[in-house]
Amino acid sequence: MAVEFYDVKTRTKVQVDDSKVVKVKFENANGVRFGFRGLTADGRNLTKFVSKADWEKSKFPEAK
Repeated sequence: MAVEFYDVKTRTKVQVDDSKVVKVKFENANGVRFGFRGLTADGRNLTKFVSKADWEKSKFPEAK
């Protein structure tokens, strides 16, 4: 299985293997946003924002 991210550098959609994806919370003054962070083959991080429901039901480990 893989997660689809948009790679801004290459301007394409890429598939990142589930083993290289973690879920993250972004806290700011307006509240909390939820997302997944994936690691590309060349070592760059890609971020995909998702709903709280999708974030909670995912089986990815939470980033520290």
